[in-house]
Amino acid sequence: MFTLAHLSDPHLGPLPNVRWRDLASKRAFGYANWRRGRAASLGPASLQALIEDLHRAEPDHIAVTGDLINIGLPAEVDAAKVWLAALGEERDVTVVPGNHDAYLPGAVRRFTEAWAPWMTSDEEAEGTGFPFVRVREPVALVGVSSAVATAPLMATGRIGETQADALAETLDSLGRDDLFRIVLIHHPPIAGSTPWHKRLIGGSRFRRAVASAGAELVLHGHNHVTSVAAIPGRDAPVPVVGATSASLHPHEGRPGGSYLLYRIGRENGVFVCEMEERGAAKPGGPIETLSVQRLQG
Repeated sequence: MFTLAHLSDPHLGPLPNVRWRDLASKRAFGYANWRRGRAASLGPASLQALIEDLHRAEPDHIAVTGDLINIGLPAEVDAAKVWLAALGEERDVTVVPGNHDAYLPGAVRRFTEAWAPWMTSDEEAEGTGFPFVRVREPVALVGVSSAVATAPLMATGRIGETQADALAETLDSLGRDDLFRIVLIHHPPIAGSTPWHKRLIGGSRFRRAVASAGAELVLHGHNHVTSVAAIPGRDAPVPVVGATSASLHPHEGRPGGSYLLYRIGRENGVFVCEMEERGAAKPGGPIETLSVQRLQG
């Protein structure tokens, strides 16, 4: 049995010291949004409790589906690198970026270099490209980037034709190797699952790639809610799971942040996958199992 832990949107905080000249761009909107709401609803204490529970579960691998940071400051990118190193060994943690990571073009260049050890294919000695593949038998993790710098008040992602075509070829090849293919992406690829300003541009290209080549599971973040849906695959529908923000504080009547455990194995020669969600159900409560669901088999 192979166990994969999945968390998303940690939005690591608090923000580092911000100079006024740092806000002469889209960052001014993000900084105001952080001060107005996110600083109160997200926090390192909730995230740390989850990470401690995750480490006790001793998963075989950890996947992080984007939005590690908030407004693309260089100090945020560097702090996220330190956080990733504490999360696990480079070979045991895989990351794809989100829209907050790509807040400005300069942030894209910086995280591409800083986080390369966690988002590089097994066979690549250096450099980062998408899609990338990391095989941890019986699982193949396929990292896709929907992270692009956008205009103020926009949080869209994008999948271009080149990446979509490469994704289809990659999934087809991995399928012939009889691997459990897990695609990691930040933006949800389900049509209509986000407001217009947060949508995945080129989502139809992504869905066509999965429909033509197949996959066993797609994991994403972005919406700050846990969700389970499906898109067409080559031989059967492909489960699409969204993870909530791992840093959310629990509120009365609403759980806080959570992470997901996928237990993957075979029964009678067929892949099976069970998902467990763990988080705090109420303020001050312990990290516990919130739900268990069979996704495959």
